[in-house]
Amino acid sequence: MELIAQGRDADVYALDESRVLRRYRHGGPTGLESRLMTHLAACGYPVPRVYEITDTDMVLERLAGPTMLDVLARHPWRVGSLGRELGRLHDRLHALPAPEWLPKRFSTADGDRVLHLDLHPGNVILTRRGPVVIDWCNAGAGDPAADVAMTMVTVGSAEVPGLAARLGRGLLLRGMRSGCRTDPAGRMQEAVRVKLADPNLTPGEAAWLRRHAGSGNGPGVGWTDRSGC
Repeated sequence: MELIAQGRDADVYALDESRVLRRYRHGGPTGLESRLMTHLAACGYPVPRVYEITDTDMVLERLAGPTMLDVLARHPWRVGSLGRELGRLHDRLHALPAPEWLPKRFSTADGDRVLHLDLHPGNVILTRRGPVVIDWCNAGAGDPAADVAMTMVTVGSAEVPGLAARLGRGLLLRGMRSGCRTDPAGRMQEAVRVKLADPNLTPGEAAWLRRHAGSGNGPGVGWTDRSGC
């Protein structure tokens, strides 16, 4: 099998022209993840089709197109429009009530919504039918503000080379906020604390997050500034 992508927890192999194998290195929530993607597809949300699962593997639809991250690297002038598209993907997802079987994360008193909790440009594939969201292993039921906050924290803490890329990150997040109706301010510090518990963080990412933990800054105030790392 041809290895075509690697994430922090899983590898993706091409099976044929229409299918890929997503294999978790140490096991994963394949049953829950596939159930959620099937549910979301039935609701009209753009996700890959699920064909088969085991405890470690998922056979999924092979999507033709670059990731949003790839497009940002090649066409940086599209950063504003792609950021707004990312915000709209959040809004479309958060319009969906969470099914009762989805684990609670960042829960609310009532009205929990489906949360992706890792909805960044590397997890959006731009296909001919439109953007498709992948990698649902962190999903849960809860407050949409937490989902937007996790995206801001993930993008803000990511190690990217060069001043232009860092400036682009700020433009991306501002575009996302303009395209999204949800204000993440009340969940930002909680998102930082949750992200700090990720065992896959690099030292640079962890350092950025520790500087922002408890800082009291709202979104847009220092959330994309990595100077001094």
